[in-house]
Amino acid sequence: MLRILPNMSAVEQPYAYRHRELVEPDWRRLPGWRDVRAAEWEDAQWQRAHCVKTVRQLHDVVGDLLTDDFYADLERDQGERATMSMLLPPQMLNTMVPSVSSPLPSAGAGYTAAFYADPVRRYMLPVFSDRRSDWPSHPHATRDSLHEHDMWVAEGLTHRYPTKVLAELLSTCPQYCGHCTRMDLVGNSTAQVTKLRLAGKPADRHSAILDYLRRNPVVRDVVVSGGDVANLPWRNLEAFLDELLAIESIRDIRLATKALMGLPQHWLQPDVVEGVTRVARTARSRGVSLAIHTHVNSAQSLTPLVARAARAMLEAGVRDVRNQGVLMRGVNSTPEALLDLCFDLLDGAMVTPYYFYMCDMIPFSEHWRVPLGEAQRLQHAIMGYLPGFATPRIVCDVPFVGKRWVHQAESYDTERGMSFWRKNYRTSIEGDDTGALSRDYVYYDPIDTLPESGQQWWREHADGQAAHEVALARAAASRDASLV
Repeated sequence: MLRILPNMSAVEQPYAYRHRELVEPDWRRLPGWRDVRAAEWEDAQWQRAHCVKTVRQLHDVVGDLLTDDFYADLERDQGERATMSMLLPPQMLNTMVPSVSSPLPSAGAGYTAAFYADPVRRYMLPVFSDRRSDWPSHPHATRDSLHEHDMWVAEGLTHRYPTKVLAELLSTCPQYCGHCTRMDLVGNSTAQVTKLRLAGKPADRHSAILDYLRRNPVVRDVVVSGGDVANLPWRNLEAFLDELLAIESIRDIRLATKALMGLPQHWLQPDVVEGVTRVARTARSRGVSLAIHTHVNSAQSLTPLVARAARAMLEAGVRDVRNQGVLMRGVNSTPEALLDLCFDLLDGAMVTPYYFYMCDMIPFSEHWRVPLGEAQRLQHAIMGYLPGFATPRIVCDVPFVGKRWVHQAESYDTERGMSFWRKNYRTSIEGDDTGALSRDYVYYDPIDTLPESGQQWWREHADGQAAHEVALARAAASRDASLV
């Protein structure tokens, strides 16, 4: 006799799926945008012209909804901690404390508390009190933590993986994220960071990139990034892509743009949609996969305008629109937050969840970073809910190694927060390094997440290099013992 199981909808699960209709928050709830018409809001040039770049401009928009203490907190961070200058398109600011279905919290303390807690605010508009006071930066934090510039084979072209390259065509974005992994190059200088500058003329730099790719047919996959390609005039981007598509060895092209979410108005402009259609047609005729990779970290960033932009790109002929988020404390570091975001990407915007990167070891990022063990638990917690093709992989981008799934660590010292990794290829700076494939590479957890014994060890080994050498020696001894 067959056994009929109870309806699964009656079974209590750790996560309860619910379909959510996307809603555009009403920007007119904010004092500075009370009179902005819908036609202005949906205009890319209006959005760019009204970006918030200073504390004063934020006050002009939000006014006395925020207390003076918040503005002072923000100003102090800009002067003492920020590695990225402030640049917020209205579209992004409008998704902070969206309050779509209920009145805004009252001005002053109520709204300020909600603003402090907001996940989009936490990474796009960091304040001094967000940062760790004990370990604001890890001893091994570096400006170019992934050593991308060390691997430049032409200005702006990083050849890090055997068959893939990263082409940084420009060093600006329509929005600046506080956690930006390319804070060494991207954006304006801050009080803490004097930014590097691309020296060559754009046309010469792009030509040098294309020349390298023509000479190196081993490269089949190009990530076209920056900065953000949305800041490149479309005619210039299309000219570069046409040249790229003419190189026989190129089979995959990925356009990297957070602006699909932060400034969807750009990707809805008729000339951009028509241009993407032309490029996608050429790509299909050549059997090249053209995709767009965007960067959404919180479900509340997804609105009908974002969905329209993603669908416009799919209808224009790109193979896929994928999301590469960053895993950050206070933003998306719970199973519920990750799954809500993934389902909203899929159901509301037809965007495929792809990766969540652990936040890189750049200066003043400790309050965002999640330890490896927590990332492993999160990967476990989100399995089984999403379709397999849309279950994002949580990856650790290990310095000098590259991205690795979080369960690929060779060993993990949870007391001292040190994980050890191996790799299976040489980067462009290791051609003669015979030990590259047998060497241990270390990634470090944020120190404040360690047990007290581990934190005390770091207090006694504040010299980062000494700690690094101890870590490598410990890993080598452990490996040797396992072989006896």
